[in-house]
Amino acid sequence: MFDVTVIEDPAAAEVSLDPMRSRLLAELAQPASAAMLAARVGLPRQKVNYHLRTLERHGLVELVEERRKGNATERLLRATAASYVISPVALAAVQPDPAQSPDRLSARWLLALAARLVRDVGALITGSARAGKRVATFALDGEVRFATPAARAAFAEELTQAVTTLVSKYHDEEAESGRDHRIVVAVHPSTRES
Repeated sequence: MFDVTVIEDPAAAEVSLDPMRSRLLAELAQPASAAMLAARVGLPRQKVNYHLRTLERHGLVELVEERRKGNATERLLRATAASYVISPVALAAVQPDPAQSPDRLSARWLLALAARLVRDVGALITGSARAGKRVATFALDGEVRFATPAARAAFAEELTQAVTTLVSKYHDEEAESGRDHRIVVAVHPSTRES
């Protein structure tokens, strides 16, 4: 089971967004059968089995074990990931495009950048899994409390200068075996989970 999987297929995205199927995915962090899940979610086993087959058809759950139980075969399934992210690729025709409004101070532009990040990293994860390789990535995450809007603006300016200096220092347009990397730096107000 993966920690996170990116859903790129529109049909799989639609299937995962059904409230009952989403609940079943959460319940399947540990292997379970349709009968076991039926008792937990309060649905008839046949209805749970229908949902499980749909999730399995879209690669969101996988068979872990089959075992005989009386005259029947019990199928134990588990989710293919602990959590899922739906890629903008699933909404191909309407996925955000940061180039449409490149306003560095716009929250909507930041959201479009984040969507592109999910799309690109999702594609890298999918490709690396097929190739049996790891994806070389790096991320920073933190919080800073600004005393004033002026302090936030000064921070943004200094951060821009620091990143620009680093990019200038390490970018090598002539490197034949080099590989381009995207840098995304974002600053936004923190939200509190309730």
